[in-house]
Amino acid sequence: CFYKVNLEKWVSGAGWGVSYSPSHICALKNSSVIMSCTYTYPTGYKIMKAFWTKNPVKGEEPPDLSEDPEYSQRLQYLGDTQQNCSIRLSHVTQKDEHMYYFRFISDKSDGKWTGDPGVTLTVTDLQVEAPERVTEGHNVSLTCKSSCTLTDRATFIWYRNSQPLTERRDGNNQLLLQSVRREDAGRYSCALHGHSYISPAAQLSVTYAPKNVSVFINGSGEIVEGDSVTLSCSSDSNPPAEISWFKGGTFVGSGRIYSISNISSDHSGEYKCKSRNEHGEKYSDKYSDAVTLNVMYPPRSASVSITGSGEIVEGDSVTLSCSSDANPPALNFSWFKGGRFVGSGRIYSISNISSDHSEEYKCKSINEHGKKYSAAVTLNVMCKFIRWLL
Repeated sequence: CFYKVNLEKWVSGAGWGVSYSPSHICALKNSSVIMSCTYTYPTGYKIMKAFWTKNPVKGEEPPDLSEDPEYSQRLQYLGDTQQNCSIRLSHVTQKDEHMYYFRFISDKSDGKWTGDPGVTLTVTDLQVEAPERVTEGHNVSLTCKSSCTLTDRATFIWYRNSQPLTERRDGNNQLLLQSVRREDAGRYSCALHGHSYISPAAQLSVTYAPKNVSVFINGSGEIVEGDSVTLSCSSDSNPPAEISWFKGGTFVGSGRIYSISNISSDHSGEYKCKSRNEHGEKYSDKYSDAVTLNVMYPPRSASVSITGSGEIVEGDSVTLSCSSDANPPALNFSWFKGGRFVGSGRIYSISNISSDHSEEYKCKSINEHGKKYSAAVTLNVMCKFIRWLL
């Protein structure tokens, strides 16, 4: 269509006109825009000046944008003084949103013309529209949105954590993630192929039930009675899981850390944790990811037992045994008659016993963590003659 409006006066006659195609342009921020334009004028006129302007004011000569510092470095006239009046405007921003007009001036006083209405330019950025979170295994769609429908045929490119998803380059503005995995979480942004502008990133969080639940124990080496021990539970989950602790099958505490101060042998056993969030729960694996506390302690409750029963008579054989509760088990035993050392080993044997063996006996049990004496036992050896008299 042709528009025949002169801002100074109405010019009568045929052959004057400016045509824009298209008359509305939606352009991406920082891109270059070509405003295609043709114009006509009657034979006998010579074009002296042709330029683009914006926001004309009635009664004033419209400004030439090529002389405006905001446009001079970005505007390129692609036309001529015959028919083509197209221009290229580069690095457009929202400040460039105006209606632009082509104006030409001939060598005659009645030959000034402005094509009105002109070209409306709208500048848009890109925004990623995505849910904040999606559950693992579900499908999710992300949309690259603009405030207007882009004039140029757009091919969208998607990025995750600033890395292009090359397999996702297609003609529509949606990114469909099917059967989402944890690895799909990240910051997503979009762009148009051939353009430098990239949208702000939108964070996509993938939620899932606990996995890889393990128990760790602080420090290394053996645990000795009286030590302090800290167990920690590790699990991979989103959102973070609630942690429960179990000794055997009995609940003993909550929280990622389970601490035992002044540990004793009663704390020995298998410990595991349970990780739970809104999507499910998982125990640490019994065979590889649970821990067993084996608390070491010095000998205690040492005692002496005598083989056989009844009275001991000269000539008999007597065996004394030393036992104690210790971890690791005591392997070093000493025997004392009265206060005098008389032998070693868990068993102390006396053959052909005589009255000289009558006395108090006790044993000492030793492991790497300490020692313990037993209570004394008394051997009362009767002579055969007294026994015969009885």
